[in-house]
Amino acid sequence: MRAQELPASSYIQRFPAVSATPRSILAAVLSFACVFSLTLELPAAAAIPAVAKDKKPKADPVLKGLPITELSSDEAILHALNRLAYGPRPGDVERVRQMGLARWIEQQLNPNSIDDKAMEARLQDYPTLHLSTAKLIDEYPQPKLAEKQAEKQLQAQARQEQRRSDAAAETVARDTQEAQAQTKGGSDAEAAQQTTANPKPDMSDAPAPMKQEQPEGNPATKGAGKRDTLGGGDPNNVPRAIADDSKRPRRVVAELSMAKVTRAIYSERQLQQVMDDFWFNHFNVFAGKGEDRYYLTSYEREVIQPRALGKFKELVTSTAKSPAMLFYLDNFLSADPRAAQRQAAERAARQQWRRGRLGMPRPPANPQQAKKNERGLNENYGRELMELHTLGVDGGYTQKDVTEVARCFTGWTIDKPRQYADFKFDDKLHDPNPKIVLGKKIHAGGMKDGEQVIDLLVHHPSTARFISTKLARRFVSDTPPPALVSRMAETFQSSDGDIKAVLHTMIWSPEFWSRESYRAKIKTPFELVVSAVRALDGLFGQSRCVGEHGSVAEPVELFAGSRGK
Repeated sequence: MRAQELPASSYIQRFPAVSATPRSILAAVLSFACVFSLTLELPAAAAIPAVAKDKKPKADPVLKGLPITELSSDEAILHALNRLAYGPRPGDVERVRQMGLARWIEQQLNPNSIDDKAMEARLQDYPTLHLSTAKLIDEYPQPKLAEKQAEKQLQAQARQEQRRSDAAAETVARDTQEAQAQTKGGSDAEAAQQTTANPKPDMSDAPAPMKQEQPEGNPATKGAGKRDTLGGGDPNNVPRAIADDSKRPRRVVAELSMAKVTRAIYSERQLQQVMDDFWFNHFNVFAGKGEDRYYLTSYEREVIQPRALGKFKELVTSTAKSPAMLFYLDNFLSADPRAAQRQAAERAARQQWRRGRLGMPRPPANPQQAKKNERGLNENYGRELMELHTLGVDGGYTQKDVTEVARCFTGWTIDKPRQYADFKFDDKLHDPNPKIVLGKKIHAGGMKDGEQVIDLLVHHPSTARFISTKLARRFVSDTPPPALVSRMAETFQSSDGDIKAVLHTMIWSPEFWSRESYRAKIKTPFELVVSAVRALDGLFGQSRCVGEHGSVAEPVELFAGSRGK
């Protein structure tokens, strides 16, 4: 039986015709090549992740020694310059990259190893920074006191000039009398002959001579000509109004503020400046309170700056003895309420002994005078010491502890506060009885009572946590990780409050370099202005502007823009 043959048309219907154009052939070849290459490379590509798992990526040498895993080298350098400094200047990122970030941080933690002479030269524009408190009080007195001193000086000068003028007048009068006596006879005859020959014309109708008008000068220097006439003054002297205005007490605080900005912008010891600002705010003193305007210069220069990266106990002790802190919180007035009674009893006993020997009657007591001399207990410093300086508001102390601490610091006062203002312990004002602070008995005696309280507070666990939290909040984030704060607090206690060691623990932690901490802080207005000037490589200085009345204006802060670099 023969198979049935299908017509040709049926084959054409089952297999449709394919048009083989050059473009379609090229596409088919390329597709085949791609599939073939992928097929060959698949085994090798599958092996790459296995090799990568065994081999760690190469670390950036710029970040060597630091636990940085989430930030690039550029991000890490910028992060350090914005947190441990007041922002980068042009070229700072490259300089840190060349020396290595860890080495730069170590240098900042040891500021004495950094040459900062260029910045020190800029501070020479502010003469008050180097003066003692006694010098500031003497050379920049209060306006009323300055007026009294100036008036006394003028009176003394006027008396001296009057004596000089009187002596000169007496000499001239004596010489004139002698000359007249010698030529009296001949002069009279000659005068009579001249009168007869040349009679004096009648000037009754002539107009009176005009009074010579004095040139109207600067009102601020009014009277300077009179002083020059009397005393032969130097015409090159600065006008009195300018000299007086530049010697007012507000200039002391103004120069202190401008020096702070100058250090923040130009100092190579950037971390030192950041920590100065941190501790100056922590141990805050108000410049507008009375004599504190004179005490602040030495307070920052001698108390804060040398201890910004030292031991916390030394910092607390120095601030407690500082006239600026004693005056600000009124502890220089704090005394045992019974001290006045004890002193009155001692004086009465001495007087009675003396009068008994001489047989004199005892004078009646004056209760009003005794009440006027009484000084009471002041708790301002005791409360601030625990709440803001050491333990923190939740540190576990009570109002009774505040009172007991205030008793421990009675007698910590100021010697001659309006002359030279030095720390002084007055045993007569101290409370000698035992005290109980945080459950501990304090009875070391005298000034050691306060020192024992400081030692107790700085070694308390609440202080370690409070200071560590505040540092982490300043440098890491507003809500610092609890684990980081705990490690910092442990370092604080184990290192006996070594501030540099606590900062080292914080900086060498992964939390400091985490992505969450990067750009997580908002700059204060002071930090923003300083960092902007640094970023623009701008200029900062002061201008002594003379007003229309000859007075010196306040120190002017100049931000002159970029230097064009």
